[in-house]
Amino acid sequence: MKTVSQTWIAELVEGIDSAVQAADDEGRCKQIADVLSLHVNTHEGELAAELLQPTVSGYARRLLHLDPSGRYSVVLMVWAEGQGSPLHDHSGRWCVECVYRGSICEQSFTPVEHESQAADVFDFTPGDESTALVGQADYFLPPAEYHVISNPNASTAATIHVYSGEMTECNFFTPIEVGYRKEEVQLAYY
Repeated sequence: MKTVSQTWIAELVEGIDSAVQAADDEGRCKQIADVLSLHVNTHEGELAAELLQPTVSGYARRLLHLDPSGRYSVVLMVWAEGQGSPLHDHSGRWCVECVYRGSICEQSFTPVEHESQAADVFDFTPGDESTALVGQADYFLPPAEYHVISNPNASTAATIHVYSGEMTECNFFTPIEVGYRKEEVQLAYY
């Protein structure tokens, strides 16, 4: 017998399976965003409490589903008070994000040419900053995939992310004296 959490995830995956059939990435992302928003806002039940526990070492990444055909993955991220991501990309993958619990702040960045000849040094122009509440979804299509996510609230926040394929690595961009240094990192589930 399935638990409430397993049923909730299975119903979400069923909706994503239909949405991912769209003809192009933008259409696919729009449909997945609609599925996530509707599912979070209207489906009874919720994810198991153990999935929603933050970690002290940084935001938690938990794999909820990996499509057997490799078309997409569904990852839950849990953000304790004050936790956030560094400036990062999605390694050329599209991504749809939806707030499941609490609220998050997000800021986009646009890469600009850097004076340095170093291949691992970049400049960015900060873009829009926004706050997303439960059920609000957004998506990122390469090359507009650079952003920072944070939880400035006193309570835990959780977000659901759907990526094209499984995102096991990405690039972090760390501020240096002039610009940002690019570092490829391997991502893990906690």
